[in-house]
Amino acid sequence: MSDRDRAARAKGASVNGADGAQGDADADSLDAVTDDEELRPSGKRNAPRGKRSTATLERDTDTVAGVDLSEGENAEKRKKQKRVAEGDHNPFKRIWLFLTQVVDELKKVIWPTRREVIQYTLVVLIFVVVFTAFVAGLDLGFAKLVLWILG
Repeated sequence: MSDRDRAARAKGASVNGADGAQGDADADSLDAVTDDEELRPSGKRNAPRGKRSTATLERDTDTVAGVDLSEGENAEKRKKQKRVAEGDHNPFKRIWLFLTQVVDELKKVIWPTRREVIQYTLVVLIFVVVFTAFVAGLDLGFAKLVLWILG
């Protein structure tokens, strides 16, 4: 049960405080309805998987959760990208759009710190050295075995 559910139950219990067992039963039934209907996701998607229709695409790019995304500092950029993606068949413009989107996504990446990069590099190098020694040992052992058998 989440903190929000506990707070709602406590609030409901304090309102019904003098009711005793009846108040608890009402709060439990109310919480069960609230938990099942509002707080738990259904796990089902509204749209089918695969290619989305243009209406869905337009709805997703223009509004999210009822908030109009066409307003704001990046509105012109989004409109331009949408125009280029919809009807322009010029391959150079499409490549340029792709590269600008790549740069925008790379700006969102959380890059590792210098210490993490050094640590990961050392782990990889040590693993490569150990595995190379293991394979070299197997190669040497099989070579000696073949020479011993074939003489």
